[in-house]
Parts: sequence; structure tokens; C-alpha cells
Amino acid sequence: MFKIVSKKMFSEKVACFEVEAPLIAQSRKAGHFVIVRLDEKGERIPLTIADADIEKGTITLVVQAVGASSTRINTLQVGDEFADVVGPLGHATDIRKYGTVVCCGGGVGVAPLLPIVKAMHEAGNKVIVVLAARTKDLIILEDEMRANSDEVLIMTDDGSYGQKGVITVGVEQVIQREQVDKCVCIGPTIMMKFVALLTKKYNVPTIVSLNTIMVDGTGMCGACRVTVGGKTKFVCVDGPEFDAAEVNFDEMMMRMRAYRAEETEAMNNLING
Repeated sequence: MFKIVSKKMFSEKVACFEVEAPLIAQSRKAGHFVIVRLDEKGERIPLTIADADIEKGTITLVVQAVGASSTRINTLQVGDEFADVVGPLGHATDIRKYGTVVCCGGGVGVAPLLPIVKAMHEAGNKVIVVLAARTKDLIILEDEMRANSDEVLIMTDDGSYGQKGVITVGVEQVIQREQVDKCVCIGPTIMMKFVALLTKKYNVPTIVSLNTIMVDGTGMCGACRVTVGGKTKFVCVDGPEFDAAEVNFDEMMMRMRAYRAEETEAMNNLING
């Protein structure tokens, strides 16, 4: 069993858990994810590792309550345990010295972006972070980003914090003022799509993490099929990171609606007992 040693709420629906998993903490790298199950009958949930502490033997997971399983997970408290935490899985981020790297994240996509920001900075890159959310209250991990980067830009849809505007506005400001050698983007699919279109226009190599579409996490269920460069890829075993310019985001968004009826039914069952 994997015990929760700390928990804090970033917002009403976003929780941050520190979980005992010493072997995973020792071997994980930026970009890796785990599969968790709440109990022996629980759904398999893929979660990117937001951080790890080797000395404490813990990993950090950020969970947004969207469906029934994630809602149940966010009711867990310190001392509760996950039945399973399996990993690290997936391919780690290609960390090297590129030059200037823009790391942009939206919503809970900021959590898996944090270890990449840390690793890119430690590799000697100039790291500029662009964070985006609908409103100030939904900006997460800002202090941690500032501690591990050279600059942080904040974008909010309503202008309640930082600059008013979407994430592409902030990313384009950076590209127009200086040479950008690499971009990393993690967040909602529609956000990644438009960042990819922007960076393609400026010929900035960009990677995106497609972890949100994963289900089983081992390549067996086929739910995370995406088209990348005209070829079928499985996010969990071939990714989760891909060249943004080659991802068919429209197909991905369509596939993400495939289980909407089942998700609605599960949520209704949870609410109604």
C-alpha cells in the first residue's frame, strides 16, 4: 500500500498529494508517469509525477477532480493509502542544453511541467515559464516555478493576475523579443494545439505531453491512440511526449470524447450513491 503523507488543496477541485513510493522516487525522471488505483476495484488513473524526494521516499501527484475516480481520490486524507502506484512509466523528457527554453503550462498541466522546468534549468538552459489559467485562483505552483527558472510570465483570461490573455500571447511575446531554441507545452488539448500552431509559425521546435488521453497506461486498451506524423502512436508506450507540429490535435480532441457517456454515468452513480 502507498500511504499519503501530505495533502494540500490548490483549488476547490485540484489536490496535491505526497505519497510514499521510495522505489519510484529513486528511478523517476522528468516526464515519467505512474498508474494509481484507489482500491482493488478502482479505475486505473495515469498521473504524471510532479516531483520526488529520494530521501523521504515520496513522489508528488496533482489530481484534478473531473470524473468519478478523480473525485474519489481527492477525498483521500493524510494516512489513507492507494492500493497501487505503478511506475515510473513512459519515456522521460529529452533533457539537454538547448539554449533558451520556453516552458508553458495551463491548468493542472503545470504540475507535470515542473520537473521538466527543473531539469532544463539544471542542464544549463535559460528557462522562461509561461503559466496560464482562467483566473488568479487557478494558477498553481508559481513559487516553485520561480525558484527553478529565470523568468515567469502569468496569463489569466480575466486579467485578475499577471497579464490578461491566453497563453499564446505570452509565448509570442517571448519569441518576438529573443531567440527561443525549444518550447515545452503541457495543458488542455486545445491550448497545446494553438501553442503548436504558433511555434510552428516561428519554427521553434516544440514538444507536448498528451498524458490526458491515457487510460490503461500499458498500451493494451488502445484508448490513447493518436496520429503523429501520419502514423498511429500510443501515448502511454510511445510517449507521452511528441513533436507538437506532428500531432493531429483535432483527432485527439474527438477521441477524448469517446467515453463521455460512461463518465457521466459513473459520476451520476457516485453522486447518487
